[in-house]
Amino acid sequence: MIIRLRKELCTGCQKCVEVCPFGAIDWQDNLPVINEKCQFCRKCIKECPENALFLEEEEVKVDTSAYRGIWFFAEQRKGKLASVSLELLQVALNLKESLGEEVAAVLMGYRIDSLAQELTERGCDKVYLIDRPELENFLEEPYALALTELINRYKPNIVVAAATMMGRSFFPSVAARLKTGLTADCTQLSIDPETKLLVQTRPTFGGNLMARIICRWHRPQMATIRPKMVEPAPIKDCKGQVFQEGITGKLNSLVRLLSQRQAENIVDLQEAEIIVSGGRGLGEGKNFELLRELAELLGAAIGASRAAVDAGWIPYPHQVGQTGRTVKPKIYLACGISGAIQHLAGMRTSDFIIAINKDPEAPIFKVCHLGLVGDIFQIIPLLIRKLKENKKENS
Repeated sequence: MIIRLRKELCTGCQKCVEVCPFGAIDWQDNLPVINEKCQFCRKCIKECPENALFLEEEEVKVDTSAYRGIWFFAEQRKGKLASVSLELLQVALNLKESLGEEVAAVLMGYRIDSLAQELTERGCDKVYLIDRPELENFLEEPYALALTELINRYKPNIVVAAATMMGRSFFPSVAARLKTGLTADCTQLSIDPETKLLVQTRPTFGGNLMARIICRWHRPQMATIRPKMVEPAPIKDCKGQVFQEGITGKLNSLVRLLSQRQAENIVDLQEAEIIVSGGRGLGEGKNFELLRELAELLGAAIGASRAAVDAGWIPYPHQVGQTGRTVKPKIYLACGISGAIQHLAGMRTSDFIIAINKDPEAPIFKVCHLGLVGDIFQIIPLLIRKLKENKKENS
């Protein structure tokens, strides 16, 4: 897409410059000029009194042979490599087996040189390190500008990120700047053996269908993949190259970070070692209090099936499944969850699954390691009482 100007209609009122929320319109030679900050919000088109601005679809095909390499964005938080970065490395290494191209990580932040070694010793061929004060804290625009410049410089074939808050925030902006496609929230990435294109698989239509998407004419091929889909790449005692990269452009941001505050007593569902999940069998929302009491005793996070979320019993961030979070805890306790295929897709890789359901034919019993056929309103209170007794005896 590109915004065009009908010069013969423009009266020079500069209304477009005034209304643009991104500062994406420069004024040159008494005419508006759209710059690279444009997010295609179309506000300038709507507000132009003379209809001098219009949106034009561009048919662009790139020389795909000029693009090589499999890149992934390595997340770091407060100078520590995020576990999801090691999962992405394994995804990239799996693609390398089919495609035969080098794997490279893009690592951004401030004073993070030491993190590159962990990636190279786990099999990463190259690490592109961008170490700048402006990147110490994550802000969407500086990260997008830095990654876009790096991609334009080296032209990788594939670029992937995790479907985390960070990846979901700035990756679409990078794809828009590069005028390429992006498939979000993938559950699987693979290489088509004939075309050698990246096959991006994700749930659609509420998780009832799995879409397989390719990007044929644009590069790089970009996707975000859900955390916990693969095991982290193990240490292999490999040796890779680390490149300190400079950025020529200014890493400006429309947002300024004034202060930060760490949330307390919050258990991240995707990082939790124990998850207690509830489903339709709870009957009503207030019964989640029973699960919260159990979770507190176990030091666990609260999960839920889609049925419980759709019923309004618990907010969406707790949803586990194809259309929610993908988790891999040490223990997953499913309470009153029948085990629809969409839910199983989000938790079946858990180390140990315990299911409580009064229906002996529930599909959840086919995947669990320990199944209890019975009423959750009888079993869970007994479990809570026993845990409290043990805690009292050990205190």
